[in-house]
Amino acid sequence: MSGSAGAYDAPARDPGLQPARTRLAWRRTTLSCTVAAVLAVKTVLHGGIGPLGIVSAALCLVVWLGFLAVAHRRITALALHEAAPPLLSRRGATTAALCTVALAVFAAALVV
Repeated sequence: MSGSAGAYDAPARDPGLQPARTRLAWRRTTLSCTVAAVLAVKTVLHGGIGPLGIVSAALCLVVWLGFLAVAHRRITALALHEAAPPLLSRRGATTAALCTVALAVFAAALVV
């Protein structure tokens, strides 16, 4: 190290398989959300649920589309920048989390 603090070079980042694992995790989560949305619609179509069920199923589909948009944007960003993928924005993380919680709430409303 030289006399000045922080004058050393940081080692080059070796991402390994982390971007690929992250892309797969986003795809798995998207698949899980898709299954939940399809089951919500199936419940409404075959369960004879009233207007509240129809609204819950419609909201499930809207939330699913929102999560799908966030996931697609993140998967694309990870694929384009494999060496140093950009961080997930606070807005994207918040949207994904809210969509996941909302999907769970709307699906629970269909079951109860």
